[in-house]
Amino acid sequence: MKLAVLGTGCRKCQQLAAVVEQAAQQLGGEYELVKVTDLQQIMGYGVMATPALVVDGQVRLTGKVPSLAEATKLLTGA
Repeated sequence: MKLAVLGTGCRKCQQLAAVVEQAAQQLGGEYELVKVTDLQQIMGYGVMATPALVVDGQVRLTGKVPSLAEATKLLTGA
């Protein structure tokens, strides 16, 4: 699973990365987490509010930090 956290590196972006990484570790499969801070790349995803989460190329969340349970659902597609 390829995960991308989109944002400028602000506190909420860091929180999103931490929650997503914790959820991915709990799920147990292989994953790659990258942080995208370049505004041109972020806009390329059509994202206008950060932080944002991209799972396997699909934007799944924008503008907020989810709970661990919400992050797990986002990663599993539930």
